[in-house]
Amino acid sequence: MQKAFGTMPDGTPVEEITLQKGALSCSILTYGGAVRALTVPDREGNPVDVALGFDTLADYRTQDKYIGALVGRYANRIGGASFTLGGTEYHLAANNGPNHLHGGLAGFDKQVWKIEEQTDSALTLSLYSTDGQEGYPGNLDVRVTYTLTEEGLSIDYVAQCDRDTQCNLTNHTYFNLAGHASGPVTEQYIQLFATYYTPAVPGSIPTGEIAPVEGTPMDLRNGLPIGQRSDEDFPQLVMAGGYDHNWVIDGEAGTLRRAARAWCPETGIALEAWTTQPGVQFYAGNFLDGCPAGKGGAPYDKRWGFCLETQHFPDSPHHENFPTTVLRAGEQYHERTEYRFSIEGHE
Repeated sequence: MQKAFGTMPDGTPVEEITLQKGALSCSILTYGGAVRALTVPDREGNPVDVALGFDTLADYRTQDKYIGALVGRYANRIGGASFTLGGTEYHLAANNGPNHLHGGLAGFDKQVWKIEEQTDSALTLSLYSTDGQEGYPGNLDVRVTYTLTEEGLSIDYVAQCDRDTQCNLTNHTYFNLAGHASGPVTEQYIQLFATYYTPAVPGSIPTGEIAPVEGTPMDLRNGLPIGQRSDEDFPQLVMAGGYDHNWVIDGEAGTLRRAARAWCPETGIALEAWTTQPGVQFYAGNFLDGCPAGKGGAPYDKRWGFCLETQHFPDSPHHENFPTTVLRAGEQYHERTEYRFSIEGHE
């Protein structure tokens, strides 16, 4: 199902496409390719919308939390808002202090994507990012396919460029497994299948170290309530206001493997994130306050949602020991992430 959602200042129409598969439904906007709603059944079979979103295009354009959006050309941060590639230094927008965040001032989250293919349960969107847009080299052709199955939502990212460039794409959906309007997620559980993470300095730029989680609050391998250790006096948590870090997913990058699991004792809804990406940014919504009211007037506030942003590591262009984010001219970028839902008993 497709319907009008609003019009951009230049007259470009924005559409909302709703996918359906079994008991699941998902609504996606052409603005930013944003997941606006994702409805799954709880343990009683009642539908629960587990994705934060807004009712108007104006609210999407006003908010600065990247809610639901596709993010690029470079998800997360590049330190100093510049990088060198092929002997040339490229300067990007410093839109996060001195650093570059989520593609810049008008990243992929703020552009209107084109509908390429559409069925009842799948949608392919495309975006053409011209050479020099936001400072990046090369004409980048991006296609993202959302597919709704009976167990969840999969996202396939494909991109090609006519020059060597940097490419790191993700989705920035905020999940709340008790329902988008239900309040803080602090009592919901998070488990990360990651033995290592990348510590950062103020500004959330990695030091380059790949550090073990063992013996720290960053050890989420066994699962615990999101709020249980978020405010501990641990330097990394103090710096970021809670969990907002990149974890190194166990297993071989490039293979589809489990990155994270979250579950809600109240609704019984469990979410697993599977991905081919090397990392996942678990963000617990520490700075979610200050955005417009959400769907139905929901007063989104601090820690009302969490993100599982599958990605390459932040600031990879400056760390040779990190998996490269260089996309060579003519080569294909292809990553896949799946968000799979199930029902758990009381924890």
